[in-house]
Amino acid sequence: MTSFGERLADAVATRGPLCPGIDPHPELLASWGLPVDVSGLSAFSEICVQAFADFAIVKPQVAFFEAYGSAGFAVLEQTIAGLREAGVLVLADAKRGDIGSTMAAYAQAWAGESALAADAVTASPYLGFESLRPLLDVAAAHGRGVFVLAATSNPEGASVQRATVAGRTVAQAVVDAVGAENRATATGSVGVVIGATLSEPPDLSALDGPVLAPGVGAQGGRAEDLGRLGPRVLPAVSREILRAGPDVGALRAAAATVAAQVAYLA
Repeated sequence: MTSFGERLADAVATRGPLCPGIDPHPELLASWGLPVDVSGLSAFSEICVQAFADFAIVKPQVAFFEAYGSAGFAVLEQTIAGLREAGVLVLADAKRGDIGSTMAAYAQAWAGESALAADAVTASPYLGFESLRPLLDVAAAHGRGVFVLAATSNPEGASVQRATVAGRTVAQAVVDAVGAENRATATGSVGVVIGATLSEPPDLSALDGPVLAPGVGAQGGRAEDLGRLGPRVLPAVSREILRAGPDVGALRAAAATVAAQVAYLA
């Protein structure tokens, strides 16, 4: 079985590092002239699947599907299937995090055999990194990846992530734990999420895995600054591109413009 880390490296080498997002925010649905309901959600997602079919990895934001209940999850399943049919890796931005049997259930949903299981999923370690063990183990067993929140760009995150414990920040401790996980598995399938707008990110030199970097464009992050995050950066860009919709060609063109700006990272 090929690991997620290997599949990601191959995909980025041929399709580039940009990770477009599918964020069906109600304001975007309305601006695209779509109804703010499940039918609009489905149409929005189908357009995005067509527009992003040539990229290495695409990140649906789970919350905007979940808002519509079971019908929204059905659209998410269809979206994941459509991207995979196009040969695109799918990163489910679910940010799951819990303990014990609950975390084990999340692991089966997002990294096991369920219809929601993606090639990779985001997760929150702030109940303790080892609380993610069920997810890490299930993902490894199925050749999937996990992106662990480490240093986010929201102002509220700093009070926890930049707190210092035993001489290092909490964010650095998360990065170090992910690096140890990658060295133990030798697959490079566990990554971290680092905000592209951060002026002082954690030390990533021993990560041995990918870095998902949201915040380029509308949030103020600059494409030319991403090289400081190491050699395996995936710039995650959503609304900066999605504002060009609903025309598929316009979306492709907007994504191609951003892709050209970050092509040096591949």
